[in-house]
Amino acid sequence: MAHDLLGEFDPAAGDDPAAAIQFELALLSERGGRAVNEDACGHWHSDHHLCCVVADGAGGHGGGDAASRCAVRYLIDEFAARPAADVEAMLRGANDAVRSHRADAATQRDMHSTVVALFVELDSQRALWGHVGDSRLYLFRAGRVHTRTRDHSVVQMLVDQGALRDDQIRAHPRRSELLCALGSEVEDLSIGVALAPCEIEPGDVFLLCTDGMWEHLSDELLEATLRQSPDPQAWLAALEHAVLQQVAGKTRYDNFSAVTLWARPAD
Repeated sequence: MAHDLLGEFDPAAGDDPAAAIQFELALLSERGGRAVNEDACGHWHSDHHLCCVVADGAGGHGGGDAASRCAVRYLIDEFAARPAADVEAMLRGANDAVRSHRADAATQRDMHSTVVALFVELDSQRALWGHVGDSRLYLFRAGRVHTRTRDHSVVQMLVDQGALRDDQIRAHPRRSELLCALGSEVEDLSIGVALAPCEIEPGDVFLLCTDGMWEHLSDELLEATLRQSPDPQAWLAALEHAVLQQVAGKTRYDNFSAVTLWARPAD
């Protein structure tokens, strides 16, 4: 299990101590019951900006892991160079990057990847996010699911059409069928972005994760384990344990990865 706990950083303490937030971050990426981990995740921060990215690649024979690494690397590098860049434009650039790297090797010619990314302006304590595919972002506020991204998938389309309930997604036989992913033709690419900057409040928790994690974890379980966890690393450990309980006895199950960002009230 790979975990990394980012040191606390408090961008606003000098401006308004009552409103200051300390951000803590942890990440997890597990191979699961597969021969190769095709997920990738990462984060970057400066004194003024932070980004987190999670991606789930596919394509076989090394293509999936190459695609997910390409997506994470592109978005982190792009945001580090131009933090004010438009989220949709960055995701379109990531799509172009995945497509351009298909020529690097014969094993990568069919590679593609989902992606979800969170971008935070630390000074103003505002967040934006975007995604392609069925890797998700959750925002928990007061310990409850406040917001989550809507998957670009067949089952999400059925939910939106009223043909399926949201709680039926996880067990549906077509749950892994995507409507688009990075690596799509430009005209076929669908991008989900936050409609407006989110004002981060003390106590807010973000979770970015691949479908190998969320498909095993109900909203109620996510909320319950969050309430019981003292810090981001402990929460991811609890989520990993819950996933492994759900897949016990299975010889094959998906990679699962997550990044969580906690906004704690400053001391």
